Amino acid sequence: MQELIDRMKAEGLSEEQAYKAIEVIKNFAKEKFPIFGGAIDKLFDKYDSRDADDFMP
Repeated sequence: MQELIDRMKAEGLSEEQAYKAIEVIKNFAKEKFPIFGGAIDKLFDKYDSRDADDFMP
C-alpha cells in the first residue's frame, strides 16, 4: 500500500490526498460490485489505519 501512496505523492498529491483517493476508489468499487462489499471493506480497512504493518509490499 505504501508503494501506491508513494506513487501518488510522486505524481504531486499530498499524503492526505492520496489516502482520500484510495477512499474514493474503495467506495466506487463497493458501488459497482456490491456483492463484494465485505471483502472490499476488509481489504481497504487494513489501509485506513495508515500502519507500517502493510501486507502489500
